[in-house]
Amino acid sequence: MSIDLVVPEKVELSTLLDELRKLSWASADVLMAYARGEEPPYGFSKSLTVEEGGDGPVSAADIAVNELLISGLKNNLTFKEWDILSEETSKEKTFQRENHKKDWCWILDPLDGTKDFLNGSENYAVHIALAYKQKPKIGIVLIPEKNELWFGIIGIGAWFENRDGSKNHFSFSERKDISKLVLVSSKNHQQAKLQKLLSTLSFAETKKIGSVGCKVASILRGEADVYISLSGKTSPKDWDMAAPHALIEAAGGMFTHADGTNLIYQQMNYAQSGCLIASHGISHHEICLKAMEFFSMEEPKYLV
Repeated sequence: MSIDLVVPEKVELSTLLDELRKLSWASADVLMAYARGEEPPYGFSKSLTVEEGGDGPVSAADIAVNELLISGLKNNLTFKEWDILSEETSKEKTFQRENHKKDWCWILDPLDGTKDFLNGSENYAVHIALAYKQKPKIGIVLIPEKNELWFGIIGIGAWFENRDGSKNHFSFSERKDISKLVLVSSKNHQQAKLQKLLSTLSFAETKKIGSVGCKVASILRGEADVYISLSGKTSPKDWDMAAPHALIEAAGGMFTHADGTNLIYQQMNYAQSGCLIASHGISHHEICLKAMEFFSMEEPKYLV
């Protein structure tokens, strides 16, 4: 597959990845300084203030990494014909949704797993995705505390790097039977309907991890096999899913709605509603089929 399908024609993929490496590890420096109560680099305030946002807490660390990423993408890249959609800037009063209509769009989550981060957990991540015509093409998931920078490029492949630049390969598990699969689930987002669905599917084991990026990385490492998101009072947003989506798909796994349809990004409300399933792919269609059977009987609204 030619690289002009994953980056604009005027952009050199290797140059872009080098810049993203710099921005990612700079973000790691900021987050780890805040996590340890140290003075963050690049002039950001040491005070880790926290405010309540619409979908959860927003910390000074979220804001700092948001500024770092956006300024880097705007100032360090010569190509300018792409939008930048970030969780934090989308909350600003001056944000105009109707202006985000370019074919190429960066979708950013400066700190996925803010609650885990504030609670001292290591399961937080930075998400950076590049989408083309509403479909993610590049997904980057940085997990600072594990010294892992994951890259997924659709049609090319996936890998992770350490801080020293060494590349590492990964391996999905070979577990196939649903009764033997390991589910990775959220610590902070539990609801009765999801629990009932999971009980019906009867996975062998459940591991609790906060960030979606950390969940998907655990599937790529073979530690888990499947992740299921089910909308409740709120729905996950584009920035929660875009980078992990591109990453697991580039690796050969799958990330779809329960009916097997693709996730579409940059819709007006940026919500990824319904039932979403990410997996190593081996049993994906069977999991989707069983989920659809459950919804046909229990909750038809999730069949959309």
